[in-house]
Amino acid sequence: MRVRALRQAAAGLLCAVAFLTACSSDPAPSGQSKIAVVASTNVYGSIAAAVGGDRIVVTSFVNDPSADPHSYEATPANAAAVRAAKVVIANGGGYDDFVGKLVADAGSNAKLIDVAELSGLKPAASGGELNEHVWYSLPTVRKLATTLATDLGAADPSGAATYTANAAAFTGKLDAPQAKVDAIKAKHGGKRVAITEPVPLYLLEAAGLQNATPEAFAEAVEQDTDPPAAVLDETLQLFTGADKVRALVANAQTENASTKQVEQAATAGGVAIVRMTETMPAGVNDYVEWMQRQVDELSAALDRP
Repeated sequence: MRVRALRQAAAGLLCAVAFLTACSSDPAPSGQSKIAVVASTNVYGSIAAAVGGDRIVVTSFVNDPSADPHSYEATPANAAAVRAAKVVIANGGGYDDFVGKLVADAGSNAKLIDVAELSGLKPAASGGELNEHVWYSLPTVRKLATTLATDLGAADPSGAATYTANAAAFTGKLDAPQAKVDAIKAKHGGKRVAITEPVPLYLLEAAGLQNATPEAFAEAVEQDTDPPAAVLDETLQLFTGADKVRALVANAQTENASTKQVEQAATAGGVAIVRMTETMPAGVNDYVEWMQRQVDELSAALDRP
């Protein structure tokens, strides 16, 4: 689902409220003002909160589970939040370009963390584009936590040891979902799955799973266009026959006529559907909890007879 004007207005209002709340926050334990951190999405906001603890206040721009950061339109409240921030986290890779523009326009001296650049990940093929959904790479999230501890410590030297300890505790918690990913690879490595968009590919690749979806189908869905009829038919065939895929991993935040047909074909073929998201669902505020839940659902789908 793509962002619509009403959702953008609502998101802007929420951001304004969040920013006003940040301005009136209680002081940090040391008696100093809390360090302001901005994140493009609530995924990165959650990670920042885990590392910063009660010494920081976080403003996440995209919180709506139906919103798409690719087409998000920044608000005056977003600009104000960036001007006040000491650290800004952007996904990068073309995913949330509005953040970099906000930083440049604000003349901000904030430390800008580009997570795609930090990841060191490269395009899958020569001349191809980077899969920008890097928060589904657990090693990248570890790097982000460590970098955040360093950057927050530079902005708030008296809290440096706290940030380092918090980052270590957070990365330690990542061992649990990583172990589950490793277990999937040991048990199901090499099995074929289908996707609706490239969003979860880093996680699927780490689990040793093969993406059987025609690239043109996933690209069309990501670009909010219709895939060619032949490509759609090829995708639908993945859910039939003795060699059908073991699971369909669908982006729950992007739905159109083509993805509905694919999900219907999966259901008709007895193929389990695992729904993953680009931002954390309502009521979920913990990255590790969110990722662990999704990995568990993937494992259960693959374990189905």
